[in-house]
Amino acid sequence: MSFPILQKYLARLSDATGAASSIWLDHEGKAQGRFFNCTMSSAFQPIRHLDSGEVQAYEGLARSVSAQDQGLSLWKLLDHAASDDESIELDRLCRMLHSINFFRQAEHNQTDLYLNVHDRLLSAVSSNHGHAFRRILDALELPLDRVVLQLPAATPQQGWLLNYVSDNYRRNGFRFAVNVNSPRDALGVLDRLRPDVFKLDVREIQDKAGLADLLQRCAASRVEVVFKRLETPQHLAALRELSAAAGVSLLVQGYLLDEPRAALLQEPARQAA
Repeated sequence: MSFPILQKYLARLSDATGAASSIWLDHEGKAQGRFFNCTMSSAFQPIRHLDSGEVQAYEGLARSVSAQDQGLSLWKLLDHAASDDESIELDRLCRMLHSINFFRQAEHNQTDLYLNVHDRLLSAVSSNHGHAFRRILDALELPLDRVVLQLPAATPQQGWLLNYVSDNYRRNGFRFAVNVNSPRDALGVLDRLRPDVFKLDVREIQDKAGLADLLQRCAASRVEVVFKRLETPQHLAALRELSAAAGVSLLVQGYLLDEPRAALLQEPARQAA
């Protein structure tokens, strides 16, 4: 699939300069942006099938610009932004950068793009979450059905807010993932939110009974489960055992397999899943 409107937009960006524009292209064709005095770009970490190692999606991550392609994470900037308006501005800048940098490389594959939604943004946007971002994607003629918005883990007091935000995202055509702290938390929101994806920290897999129940119910509901922060061979072995016992396919993401990079990776994982 080609994206001709995006290509025209990139051609215009190539004529812009960092001093005159909030978004521009570097000499390698990567989109960069500025937030206050910080220059940022995108890095992408694959989300892979546990069994085959095949890449299903990439998570977009904001990084400071670095010649070694190992820039620092900028997500913490949202924690220290001076106002809600500035938080919204940074969040939307990150989403647009990641979308440009992802889809300019994704013409010949059908992988999805996962984009974070910071917890501060849940309450900072007054209404119709996702509408502004949908207008950007529509203007560039980029496929909404390949974008998954990642909602943060919520406290019990934020349950109503997640309901409201997730409903708005779905009404605007987006799929969404929910980060959860445990299998029990996931079971508590499965029927209420009807997410497309759950994301769990692989370090929180001690509750075998809860995990088995969650995986069976998610499989029945066609909800995917991604285990993130996969960093040790021991956790990889535990996930293989869990997948075999539950009889379901899992998705995995972490530094054991891939470091975030600006380019969409074509080579196999560092350690085959």
